[in-house]
Amino acid sequence: MMDTVRIGLVQTKHEVDGNEPVAAHKAAAIEKTIGLVRQAASQGANIVSLQEIFYGPYFCAEQTNKWYDAAEEIPNGPTTKLFQELAQELGIVIVLPIYEREGIATYYNTAAVIDADGSYLGKYRKHHIPHVGAGGGGCGFWEKYYFKPGNLGFPVFDTAFAKVGVYICYDRHFPEGARVLGLSGAEIVFNPSATVSGTSEYLWKLEQPAHAVANGYYVAAINRVGFEAPWHMGEFYGQSYLVDPRGHFVAMGSRDQDEVVIGEMNKKLIREVRESWQFYRDRRPETYQELAKL
Repeated sequence: MMDTVRIGLVQTKHEVDGNEPVAAHKAAAIEKTIGLVRQAASQGANIVSLQEIFYGPYFCAEQTNKWYDAAEEIPNGPTTKLFQELAQELGIVIVLPIYEREGIATYYNTAAVIDADGSYLGKYRKHHIPHVGAGGGGCGFWEKYYFKPGNLGFPVFDTAFAKVGVYICYDRHFPEGARVLGLSGAEIVFNPSATVSGTSEYLWKLEQPAHAVANGYYVAAINRVGFEAPWHMGEFYGQSYLVDPRGHFVAMGSRDQDEVVIGEMNKKLIREVRESWQFYRDRRPETYQELAKL
């Protein structure tokens, strides 16, 4: 495997009004995103990640069953298959966060991981599901209305270019899964998000660099941009970034623009940091039993 891997992070604003049909949202967002994925590939990206539930608005601002129609099976749904074809065509790995339906009516906030040959490697289901108000007017991160907690553990996917872990949005506030991903061999962890300025911005550049340092891997954080109607629950403040195992920002996106953020990860730096700090050697799991009991 190559030591230097180019990472592409796609951040977009969603401009279709939430009152429009689900199909209109998906068509517009998928068309825009495919163009940006192609741009990322043209800039040499080997691995490209999209934002949380990329193919529509952050509909969890409200609680209405309309949005259940946005969910698809993974990997048998049309969006996963479409991006498998795109990954194969471009020779890139894609981290694809979409709304998953399993069976008749079980729903998860999920990211599929597609390898550079178009093969489906598996999926991560978001573990930590928020349910809190934000922005006033009855808006919030009402995710328990839409998603069950993840039940597939914390997989690490051995892609063509790197060992990839996924943590979705609210997961980033919890260090336990971030550590499991490192112990399982992750070299980079992607965190697709949908988060607004009045709630989380003060933590955006703090928590995930800390995960990167504590675990000796890269973290790629992706956030959408803009205001979404009709809710206007807050500004999705973008600033998608790649941070290295020393906590240094490698690349950072704008606050308010559709764009592809490109940064390079260096696997030699991962090895250097892990060998110099030896956090994994010196951890004491036998003393942490209370974490699983409390």
